[in-house]
Amino acid sequence: MLNRNLCNIALGTLLLALTGCKGGVLDPKGQIGIDEKNLIIIATVLMLIVVIPVIVMTLYFAWKYRDGQDHEVYAPKWAHSTKIEAAVWAIPIVIVIILGVITWQSTQELDPYKPLEGKGEHLTVEVVSLNWKWLFIYPDQGIASVNELVFPANVPVEYKITSQSTMNSFFIPQLGSQIYSMAGMETKLHLIANEPGTFKGFSANYSGAGFTGMKFNAIATPTQADFDTWVNKVKSQKNTLYKADYDALAQPSENDPVSYFSDVEEGLFHTIVMKYMQAHGDMNKKHKAMPEHSVHANHTMHSEGEE
Repeated sequence: MLNRNLCNIALGTLLLALTGCKGGVLDPKGQIGIDEKNLIIIATVLMLIVVIPVIVMTLYFAWKYRDGQDHEVYAPKWAHSTKIEAAVWAIPIVIVIILGVITWQSTQELDPYKPLEGKGEHLTVEVVSLNWKWLFIYPDQGIASVNELVFPANVPVEYKITSQSTMNSFFIPQLGSQIYSMAGMETKLHLIANEPGTFKGFSANYSGAGFTGMKFNAIATPTQADFDTWVNKVKSQKNTLYKADYDALAQPSENDPVSYFSDVEEGLFHTIVMKYMQAHGDMNKKHKAMPEHSVHANHTMHSEGEE
């Protein structure tokens, strides 16, 4: 009865754990996600080659030499064994070498900055993490959306990613890699959906009070025509996203609904990336424009303050 109950508990725990795999990294819907899942499984199996025997032997020895087993002789002092020494060192070394080779190869193949070869022309999407929402700009289509990302299935997408202020992390678990969005910097990510569907995306990096609402739907349309239909729907909204509109959008807000912009200022993403660079340049220009005696006086006051 006890064994049966333990088996039922173990089976229930396993099923409960597997239910959490749906929609996550272990349920990939894109080629990058599939490759990463295979890498996780291979690495786990290789490590279990050591872990499982250690667990089994730990339980076996605890049972074999348990209290009351007088016929089992426990002899902790024994002579050196070359065979045991070789096995103890050789197996981990081989596993580490295999893991090293796999890691090196996968690092090159799954480089997020590397375009997906043999998949056709990439769709470009510029991603901006705001407090606390996601802005997706489609430069070739001249449109933008908030908290909704749409692209055709089986079409590779190049994401150019930055942040308005605090650092975030752009992540669509079922499609693959996550990558950070940072103010004043542009990171890149290449992903593809192997089938149509709606996949959950979110920020994987805590960024303040509205962090839990930084979620979006990544929608892979069945065909290019379906994607074009969505583009036309966005263009019919008649909302613009110019510098003043963006400044208003960038104000902190929580749990924002999906919204569309039919016209986007050209080069807006580049402006967002470079705004801190521009501010730094303006400060340098201002400093250079100061008269020499003013610079000297400012330096003297600073030195006196330190004293």
